[in-house]
Amino acid sequence: MAVETEEVLLVRVQQENFSVDEEIDRVRSRSTRIGGLNIFLGTARDRSKGRDVSSMTFEHYEGMAQRKLREIRERALKDFDVIEVLILHRYGPIEIGENIVLIVVGAEHRADAFKACRWCIDELKKITPIWKSEHTPDGEVWVEEHP
Repeated sequence: MAVETEEVLLVRVQQENFSVDEEIDRVRSRSTRIGGLNIFLGTARDRSKGRDVSSMTFEHYEGMAQRKLREIRERALKDFDVIEVLILHRYGPIEIGENIVLIVVGAEHRADAFKACRWCIDELKKITPIWKSEHTPDGEVWVEEHP
C-alpha cells in the first residue's frame, strides 16, 4: 500500500461502521517501537441530559472536517512524544450502541499515549465541524456543546 494511501486511512470521516481491532492493528503496524496504545472509542448512548435517545445523526462540513482532523493528528505527532495517531469519525444515521468516533494513539510509553489521546478527543470536540442531532420522544434535538 502506498504511503499516502495509508496516511489517508489514518484520518477518516466515513458513513460506514469500522472494526476497532482492524484500526488498532493499522496503528500497531506503523512501528515496532510502539509499546503502548491508548484508545478512545465513542459510542451512541440511549440517554442525554435526562432524555431518552432512540438514535442520532451526525452531519459534517465535507472537506473541512477531514482537514481539521488531519491538523489534530499532525499537531499531536509534533507536540507529544508519540509515534502514530489515527482519528476516525462517522457521519450519517447512527443507532444506539454503534461506534461513532475512534482515536488510537501509539507511543513508546503509555503516559505519552494517554496524554495525546485525551488532547485529540478534546481538540476534536472543539474545532471539528461535525454536528450531532439526537432523536428523542420530543423530536430532534441538536447538541450544541461538547462535554
